[in-house]
Amino acid sequence: MAKLYFNYSTMNAGKSTVLLQASHNYIERGMQTYLLTAQFDNRAGEGRIESRIGIGADADTYSNTTDLFAKIRDRLATGPCACVFVDEAQFLTHDQVWQLARAVDDLGTPVMAFGLRVDFLGNLFPGSAALLALADEMREVRTICYCGKKASMVIRRAADGTVLTDGDQVAIGGNDRYVSLCRRHWREAVGDTA
Repeated sequence: MAKLYFNYSTMNAGKSTVLLQASHNYIERGMQTYLLTAQFDNRAGEGRIESRIGIGADADTYSNTTDLFAKIRDRLATGPCACVFVDEAQFLTHDQVWQLARAVDDLGTPVMAFGLRVDFLGNLFPGSAALLALADEMREVRTICYCGKKASMVIRRAADGTVLTDGDQVAIGGNDRYVSLCRRHWREAVGDTA
């Protein structure tokens, strides 16, 4: 029975690595997968999912206006597909998460979405909020803070290293801009010492 999965974490936890490994497992067994990633996140090149450890794969892209149900339906019309993998799922719209749910329910295709849970201010991303509400199963991909505790938050740094406490929710970047922390150290970094 097909399900909608949400694999979430903070930055640099290995979400893309887990996605690529899961897709590889299907392919190794002779099954096809369909990979999707956000069009505007082109750090690895447009239509490319890459992990910090050096593995990668080509992917189709989506923008905030893409009808994902139609895109998955069209992909299924070209041949079998054992699973759909969506990277950068935090950038999905609420409607797009519903489209993924419909693909699971109406097309019988499992969908595994991978993304951040919260932004650098501790707020849910719209796509993540919808996935937390609609996913059949959720899995946390864990990483650690510098203190050794589980990291559940992320800070954004300016070019000079100062911690930013305002700005647009979305700013593409990696280790150069973002640091994953436990809640206590995130609070310290953003000046929440009440």
